[in-house]
Amino acid sequence: MQVVEKFLSINGEGWRAGETALFIRFRGCNLRCSYCDTMWANEADCPFEEESPRALADYALQTGIRNVTLTGGEPLLQKDIKELIRLLLEEDLRVEIETNGAVSIEGFEGARPVFTMDYKLPSSGYESRMLLKNMESLRKEDTVKFVSGSRQDLERALEIIRAYDLTERCHVYFSPVFGAIEPAEIVGFLLEHKLNDVRLQIQMHKVIWDPDKRGV
Repeated sequence: MQVVEKFLSINGEGWRAGETALFIRFRGCNLRCSYCDTMWANEADCPFEEESPRALADYALQTGIRNVTLTGGEPLLQKDIKELIRLLLEEDLRVEIETNGAVSIEGFEGARPVFTMDYKLPSSGYESRMLLKNMESLRKEDTVKFVSGSRQDLERALEIIRAYDLTERCHVYFSPVFGAIEPAEIVGFLLEHKLNDVRLQIQMHKVIWDPDKRGV
């Protein structure tokens, strides 16, 4: 598995935001979103370490941290990702997959990770790549995240929330594209449309540390 970094921090977003977590970041993604803040991990010349699922699971256990976030890039593109997930879950660790919405989340039967799945809005440049069939695989513990950079993005997110009844299926978050839209505008939108059970979330790690700092 192509690992570009491992680090201990807090979850900066999602429903476990603020909790300590081990992050394992994998190299490579099938999208290049306009606002991506980890584009360096997607480049062909990005350095990485080849690590086995067993070695990564052993490392996770040694940290003593129960939350494990698998991220990227796009972690579901890693050939042995299901084996890693199985090993982590067998150790009673909480596994979260941060996925971009353009890779299937089907095929995880029985014990499964929690998915935090993006829906790419117009400003990303990749809405056409969204796999809408993924909506059928969402569970209550999963999250759909709408990273929004404009009023157009917010309007489109509202259409998707209503079309797939997302607030009944899973957690739903709006997150601003850093520096592109004011969080207050998103709050105003939530109030305007009476969006109960939808949360605004600001990337906590970008508030605590420098927004460009890696390994946090």
